[in-house]
Amino acid sequence: MRRAGFSAARLEKLGAVMQGYVDRGDVAGVVTLAWRHGETAWFDARGWRDEASQAPMEHSTLFRIASMTKPVASAAVMMLAEEDRLALDEPVARWLPELASPQVLRDPAGPLDNTEPARTPVTVLDLLTHRAGYAYHFTSMGPLSEAYKTLFDRRDAFANADAWLAEAARLPLIFHPGTRWNYSIATDILGVLIERVCGTTLDAFLRERIFVPLGMRDTSFWVHETQLPRLATAYGVAPGTMRRVVEDHPLRSRWVNPARFQSGGGGLVSTAQDYLMFARMLLGRGRVDDVRLLSHRSVDLMRSNFLTRDQRRIPAFGHVHWAGQGFGLGLAVVDDPAQQLPLGYRSAGSFGWPGAYGTSWFADPVENMIGVMLIQLRTIEPFPMAADFERRLYDAIDD
Repeated sequence: MRRAGFSAARLEKLGAVMQGYVDRGDVAGVVTLAWRHGETAWFDARGWRDEASQAPMEHSTLFRIASMTKPVASAAVMMLAEEDRLALDEPVARWLPELASPQVLRDPAGPLDNTEPARTPVTVLDLLTHRAGYAYHFTSMGPLSEAYKTLFDRRDAFANADAWLAEAARLPLIFHPGTRWNYSIATDILGVLIERVCGTTLDAFLRERIFVPLGMRDTSFWVHETQLPRLATAYGVAPGTMRRVVEDHPLRSRWVNPARFQSGGGGLVSTAQDYLMFARMLLGRGRVDDVRLLSHRSVDLMRSNFLTRDQRRIPAFGHVHWAGQGFGLGLAVVDDPAQQLPLGYRSAGSFGWPGAYGTSWFADPVENMIGVMLIQLRTIEPFPMAADFERRLYDAIDD
């Protein structure tokens, strides 16, 4: 029996592999989804959305999708560019004067006051491609890393996005704009940019222009009390013991606060079905069924590598991350599948971007396929489950 060109038996093997992660206690639960040739061929929920109470994982379970938020905010910026409300090569200081005179550290690990003026202004494109010179605490060193950690830990304490940006703008850049890729708060800044350009909140813009048109009913920056029973518990890994510990529980979750910081870089909660609709829009070059959100060319730009050859040689996340893929506008894009081990199964042109809680997705235009895997486990080291999911999914293709 085949559906959407998949072997049913091989899909069941994929499910058994995912069940193994649950049975071993590696994760509490997992939702996986596969869409191909216009239909959902696999939609599976295993384990627990909360292990302590034995609440089962379900298709409609809500997940903190973390950096899977970044492609959504990036698509919103492209919508504004199509409307001529901003230009990708413009300095962002036109809308964000707080960023008009950035300073750059002379020593990336040195004191925060040892700086020099940035050689060029920060542009919208710099932010979209993470080449603006900003960082996270885990992509910087020394005093700058500590400052970013403080900014991250206090993000929900700011009264609004403007207050957050004022604090972020005080931090020096780690590199000169445009010179190299460095994973960062750049997409959070884009979220503030969207608010300034549109005169509304980021949540309101995304809801009106993306979520409602695509039918993404469960995607937002906060969880309503009626949705709370569907929110999965988020786990972390205890240092030393490497045991899973509760990091964010639905009964005391910061995601229930509607006034929390609307992070364009990592704040959304969503479901597998909702995110599939967004991924379908990108795979469809801006269109899902009769709904068009972006032009072909805008999505093609998002799905194109912008990193130079030299920038791709610079290690990221502790290794040469860009050997087989480049980075577009909020998305990683495969251009040499053989160099993408252990994710070497994706076809050239495939794209996606994961999240810190183990959430992941990809879209493959050659196979006309989308895969989504959602868990809630924050780890420091790379977790092999997403690679395992992708491998088994590609193995199940049986046209």
